Amino acid sequence: MVTYFEATLEQVSVHRVGNKALNEFYNLSENTLHIEDETLRRLLMQYFLSPFEKAYEVFRFTHSSDDRSLNELFHFSSMIFDDQSAFHSLSGQITKHLFTISNHPKIKSGELYIATFRDIQLEGELVDAIGIFKSETKESYLKVNLEDGGFALTYEEDAINITKLDKGCLIFNTEKDEGYKVIVIDQTNRNDAAYWKDEFLQLKIRNDNFNKTSTTLGVCKDFITNKIDEDFEISKADKIDLLNKSLKYFKEKESFDLNEFSEEVIGNPKAIESFKKFSRQYNNEFDAELDQPFDISGAAVKKQAKVFKSILKLDKNFHIYIHGNKDLIEKGFDEGKSMNYYKVFFREEQ
Repeated sequence: MVTYFEATLEQVSVHRVGNKALNEFYNLSENTLHIEDETLRRLLMQYFLSPFEKAYEVFRFTHSSDDRSLNELFHFSSMIFDDQSAFHSLSGQITKHLFTISNHPKIKSGELYIATFRDIQLEGELVDAIGIFKSETKESYLKVNLEDGGFALTYEEDAINITKLDKGCLIFNTEKDEGYKVIVIDQTNRNDAAYWKDEFLQLKIRNDNFNKTSTTLGVCKDFITNKIDEDFEISKADKIDLLNKSLKYFKEKESFDLNEFSEEVIGNPKAIESFKKFSRQYNNEFDAELDQPFDISGAAVKKQAKVFKSILKLDKNFHIYIHGNKDLIEKGFDEGKSMNYYKVFFREEQ
């Protein structure tokens, strides 16, 4: 998580980048922005940095050849950190690189802001950083002005909403040998999402406790919702019960152990073997190391809990929320109506 109450905005360069596939071009500014208005500086800090306050996943630069120095953004970032006087020139090189990979017809043109910051707090450490931000979405705004005898109404078109950053990344000047720490924001069209993180930045997730917790919860959810009924007959109510038990384990334990989780949550010996086989396949494919114990990240659990659904949907008439004892709900079949039913036991209505 990022906090920036101690941070300082040092330099900002603004360029415009078009879509190469649509025969658009790029425009480079001659100089960095000269910002004297402190209100404008504060608004820029809010626009650039506030979206990262709830970003937990940390990435690192990588390259398909395994030679990280061939990653353009890693190279440009290293040069900026080493020599601040080269900042504006290198910001133009970054813009050209983004233009080069903007080949999808759905990629929008927009302004590219490249900035340097001092003393952003990341994981309890004050670190200098480079920020790269792209604004693609423009909006219209109404303005009300006080005039003699009343008010006047005007408007401004093609303006930027400073509460909605389209795309951005922060590159922190720490752990260079491992590919720096990088945090990414992308809140626009999912059809073009890959080009920002995978093609422009070329990132891989850092294999820390947040990522391991998030990934393991995802593997558990995938196994319970999609895989387990390939080998076993299991009702949706039992699936929801397993999901609830999985989430409960992660909320109550300080660390994850595959064998302990399997025994306490999965329970059935054959299902345990099926789950371990499923997790081994994931480990082999993504080098995730989920078979090794790790400390559970509370922030990751909180984030993943939002996608753990405990709702049993019955046709279009009823939804049953199962939060506790699964033994208090029984499934049956009514021969006369040729329909399934659930019997729910409770002590009092609320």
